[in-house]
Amino acid sequence: MIEQLFGSKTRVKLLQLFYSNPNRSFYVREITRKIDEQINSVRRELSNLLSIGIISSDTTNNKLYYEVNQSFDYYKPLSAMFGASTVKAAVKTAAPNPVQDNLKSLGNVELALYTGQFTRDEKSGIDMLLVGDINQAQLNKYIQDLEKKEGKEIRYTVMTLQDFKYRKQISDRFIANVYAAKKQILVDKHDLMKPKGE
Repeated sequence: MIEQLFGSKTRVKLLQLFYSNPNRSFYVREITRKIDEQINSVRRELSNLLSIGIISSDTTNNKLYYEVNQSFDYYKPLSAMFGASTVKAAVKTAAPNPVQDNLKSLGNVELALYTGQFTRDEKSGIDMLLVGDINQAQLNKYIQDLEKKEGKEIRYTVMTLQDFKYRKQISDRFIANVYAAKKQILVDKHDLMKPKGE
């Protein structure tokens, strides 16, 4: 039904990909791999979404990247329809998100986020931050799988919740850089990344 409403299966998959990964940028070949659709139909739908203003694009290292436009007038309602929590129930053709599902196998993950290569913002100097009581053996396997899936080496940092809170309290430079960087939050059980005053 959603395909009929939005015109095409490829468009629905693109909307799902972008709205479940706010702040994350993708290039065309990466998108075709992730949504398992033909490159021509992906290019056509990206062009449509760009012309409407739902997504934006820019070039880095001679690659054209696309990401969801969070200042689009209808960003919130579309996010409610296609964001990570609602898509699983609504779109049966959607691929499951193994990154978020597999985080549960690492132990008690209080906070997990992407930055760096994932969001094209190198302020923090890392690609992934994990906070909590993490099983090291499971983490090694998880990172290997993620590197294989993404086709790149992942720079990551792991710390306990107490360490994170202490470093935040003393205005540690690394934590300040993580806050300042563009990021995609995967898990945040205690609203640790919420800006002050919200």
